[in-house]
Amino acid sequence: MSASHRHEVRVYYEDTDFSGNVYHAAYLHFFERGRTEFLRAEGIHHSELAKDGIAFAVRSMEIDFPRAAHIDDLLVVDTAVVEISGARLTLDQSIERGDELIARAKVVVVAIRTDGRATRLPRNLLASFGSRA
Repeated sequence: MSASHRHEVRVYYEDTDFSGNVYHAAYLHFFERGRTEFLRAEGIHHSELAKDGIAFAVRSMEIDFPRAAHIDDLLVVDTAVVEISGARLTLDQSIERGDELIARAKVVVVAIRTDGRATRLPRNLLASFGSRA
């Protein structure tokens, strides 16, 4: 597995449900922010990819929620490359509160063109992550 990237997120009222716990779908937003900041740290920006007619689409995601997060918690989203192949990037992501694991996800994203068809991963992404995966 490659070196990971860590990104802090704060839980806001809008992220919670009636019980005061983070609503399960809000974790998808946290994972997305972690992936975006992970790419940004490597100099890969969605806006630049879009100019080239390329975007990322989530192909699959497996999520486990061992604990709940709550309003005002400061969480850390950890993102690491597990595998790279062709048009596919597999990532391991976790959300932690201190030493506690809150959620974990295995995420497969694919590079697509504006017509929705898969395309090869951009060269700069392969160059950045290829030797670490």
